[in-house]
Amino acid sequence: MSSASLGRFSVLLRWLGLTLVLLLGLQLLALLAVNGWDEESFKQLLVERLVNQSPMALVGLLLALFGSRLDSPKDRFTPLRWLVCVISGLLAISMIVTIPVSISGDRTLTEQADQALTAKKGQVAMARTQMQNPQVIEQVVLQGERAGQIPPDAPEAQKKEAATRFINGQLQQAEGQIKEAQKVRDLAANQRSIAGTGTALVMAIAFTLLALASVL
Repeated sequence: MSSASLGRFSVLLRWLGLTLVLLLGLQLLALLAVNGWDEESFKQLLVERLVNQSPMALVGLLLALFGSRLDSPKDRFTPLRWLVCVISGLLAISMIVTIPVSISGDRTLTEQADQALTAKKGQVAMARTQMQNPQVIEQVVLQGERAGQIPPDAPEAQKKEAATRFINGQLQQAEGQIKEAQKVRDLAANQRSIAGTGTALVMAIAFTLLALASVL
């Protein structure tokens, strides 16, 4: 490859890399413009956006550094290398800061999910207790008769049996929804802890190494 072609290729790498970094900055800027620091959901969204999009910035910084080394292989301290070092250092610090924020937010969101599940379980338990109340059964029978689900001329025992089956069906459906909500809660918690906190730690190490590599 000729020196002219190599020079154009290095320029292309630098601009492509800086463009990827700029895209991360624009996405974060669009989110920061909302200014919702008082809300836990905003903090978690910011952490998620930063962690998920940081690999794009890492690739961009690597391309910019590679282009700089191709263009000036003997110059160790060029402005672009210092820029890569500073941005990498800032992103590494950001990744480290997001770890406790992610852990704290994960704890808060898990507690909120647990409270919602506990409330639903309490409602189901209360409904099962009310099944022993004859007045509740009578109300369900009347509703079934109005809806045409229970024949008005059916024996009283058959009416009560149909009402009990209906209530049991509703309670089983509610219990199934609670189990599904528990699975979603566990999946979300694992996603935040592994894909969120774990990725932030890995990216913090990667940006730190890149910052060192850019000036060595």
